[in-house]
Amino acid sequence: MEGPLRALAITVSDRAASGGYVDQSGPLLVSLLVDGGCEVDGPLVVPDGEPVEAALRSALTSGYDVVVTTGGTGLAPRDQTPEMTARVLDREVPGIAEAIRTAGRVGVPAAVLSRGLAGVAARTLIVNLPGSPGGVRDGMAVLAPILRHAVDQIAGGDHR
Repeated sequence: MEGPLRALAITVSDRAASGGYVDQSGPLLVSLLVDGGCEVDGPLVVPDGEPVEAALRSALTSGYDVVVTTGGTGLAPRDQTPEMTARVLDREVPGIAEAIRTAGRVGVPAAVLSRGLAGVAARTLIVNLPGSPGGVRDGMAVLAPILRHAVDQIAGGDHR
């Protein structure tokens, strides 16, 4: 695939969606995706739950190469991003999610509590990152170097 990857950044936060909190993770995610060679829309801010599934399905219809979410991956009762993501995935890519948790654990032991998923829906790579700026930085450090290769593979490309 030539040119920049088309990406959508989605912030999942009840408080940010209601205007009660300024989203810090989403703008950072956008910046890191741009640094990683993406043309980025967002951050789209949605509350947790069903709106996450709706945003992901809309992103698939729009033909994004990559959708990265931040937030909603923890253990709190409203953290439903992995469940909503699972509803749209065709195939999981567990190695990405495991690597993100492992990378985060080095500095923040609680990073292993993130339940984020990664996988393929239609021809789009979807990855859930934690909702903190540190979690976004750690996750993108794992994701950025493999992003283009993953998207090439999803599109049927061969190994180089």
